[in-house]
Amino acid sequence: MIKDRPHRLDLIFPDAPLFFVTFCTRDRRRINSLAKAQIALERYAAKALDKFNVAVGRYVIMPDHIHLFVRGDERFALSPWVGGLKRAVSIALNVRRGLWQPGFFDHILRSDESYSEKWQYVRENPVRAGLVQHSDEWRYQGEVVLIDRA
Repeated sequence: MIKDRPHRLDLIFPDAPLFFVTFCTRDRRRINSLAKAQIALERYAAKALDKFNVAVGRYVIMPDHIHLFVRGDERFALSPWVGGLKRAVSIALNVRRGLWQPGFFDHILRSDESYSEKWQYVRENPVRAGLVQHSDEWRYQGEVVLIDRA
């Protein structure tokens, strides 16, 4: 944890912030099935929406990390939610422990930032990594719920 940084940024903004979240595998270990990871992420996101009013917007699953946008209501606690997502993906991949690096990176998109601009940068990750020629060719991306910065 960074000294003098609040424990979780989600405790500071009570009005449904939009989080950009990235979490990585330990030692850049490759995810053994991106397709299974995608199914697990989408199932977890659907359950989160139905049971907890948590919306996952766009996401990209890379071979060694995941980017996503998420927003919840006033009861939403980002850290346990991300921990649950990591567990769900690990279980789907049949990895008992040690897949994920501890913690995650989160950034709150503020009014002067554009969700679509951040998304354009994120969706180009597979191109920059040399995995595809065009971002639309990358199968392991999607949008669970349309989230807009109103």
